[in-house]
Amino acid sequence: MKKICFFLIFMSFGGAFSYSQTGFILQNDKKFDKIRFKLINNLIVIPVEINGASLSFILDTGVSKPIVFSFLKETDSLQINNTEAYFLRGLGEGKSFEALKSENNIFRIGNAIKFNQDMYAIHDANLNFTPQLGVPIHGLIGFDLFKDFVVEINYAARYIKLHDPLFYKSKQCKSCETINLEFYNNKPYLNAEVKVNNVTVPVKLLIDSGGSDALWLFEDDDLGLHANGKYFTDFLGHGLSGSVYGKRAKINEIHIKSFTLKDVNVSYPDSLAITVAKQLKERNGSIAGNVLKRFNTVFNYKKAEVILKKNKFYKEAFSYNKSGIELEYHGDIVVKEEIYTVNDYANNGSRSDSNTLRVGLTPSYHYVLKPAFVIIELRENSPAAHAGLLVGDVILNINNKDTHRYTLQEIMHLFYGRENDEIKLIIDRNGIMSKFNFNLKSPL
Repeated sequence: MKKICFFLIFMSFGGAFSYSQTGFILQNDKKFDKIRFKLINNLIVIPVEINGASLSFILDTGVSKPIVFSFLKETDSLQINNTEAYFLRGLGEGKSFEALKSENNIFRIGNAIKFNQDMYAIHDANLNFTPQLGVPIHGLIGFDLFKDFVVEINYAARYIKLHDPLFYKSKQCKSCETINLEFYNNKPYLNAEVKVNNVTVPVKLLIDSGGSDALWLFEDDDLGLHANGKYFTDFLGHGLSGSVYGKRAKINEIHIKSFTLKDVNVSYPDSLAITVAKQLKERNGSIAGNVLKRFNTVFNYKKAEVILKKNKFYKEAFSYNKSGIELEYHGDIVVKEEIYTVNDYANNGSRSDSNTLRVGLTPSYHYVLKPAFVIIELRENSPAAHAGLLVGDVILNINNKDTHRYTLQEIMHLFYGRENDEIKLIIDRNGIMSKFNFNLKSPL
């Protein structure tokens, strides 16, 4: 088995896409298929079946070929054949990583099926997105699905529609905007304008539905793309090649044709973490989930266009984490639960002289496994850091409610609350329970 060094670089891509029987097709002569998805931290999570194994994938427009995290236990029944080793590299300051390219896999997404899908299987357990989202994530899929269908994404109602492009007819929509797409290395780009420090700058942005932030910009002093004095340094997220850090700030506006979003969150990633992304010199950054979710979209790769329409999220204010805490799901912990058993007769099982039935409650306990949420990043000078919390602390209770009764997303949502809201925590630090209190404070 030979090894090939393969970097995820960006190359010119032109011309219309061709459609053939080697791609995804809709079964039973359907013209479209509707698939429900979960929206988790601004990311689209869809059900995908590979070689008969039922899995969950992120729908990621920034991915050329499907990637499956084959170290997860749910993929035990996944047969990976005809493999060849490659070295891949993505965002992050880490090194390239090994992946096995596998051919002739059967992919099924709803009623859509493909019988000869290539994919990359990754065995490195460090490349795991499940802890950050709190639900099993088995892989990423993008271009191979988008090129074979007209893909309608309804963020508001949380479904996608896969339309057969031979039968798809676009609807008349006076409130919509049609945006031309450009492609490099099978990834879609659009042109927009950003107003930074009160100066309007034209930018070329990757459409990255696999990113949960709003907007990433690559610092460029010649263009005026840089954070002014009002920013904070933060953990930006995990890339395939490691963690990404950088500056967070606000920009005045972003203009996508007639649509204007104001006071938008922006991140300026450290230059070392985006070496691969900057292979395309014309690229100025990415537009990601926290902007994309504000539109219902129709991607038509064959016509090289995307149609945008405002939805219920459009006017939602952009906000930052006001606690300084980043959490991950780290397996399960043992939780002691109290259960009460009802006794029909509290007085030695007999009735009183008045024939009144006495009912008693007898407590008992049992132990169950519940999710553990661990602090993995703590922003310097944040309210949580000043309160004395540390990386590695396990949060057991928040605002008088046990954390295993929340999802990870629900807990993180509390950290984006109103200025000066109080957060009360009970944490486990090396087996010792401690209480901490702090008030939310904007980092800007």
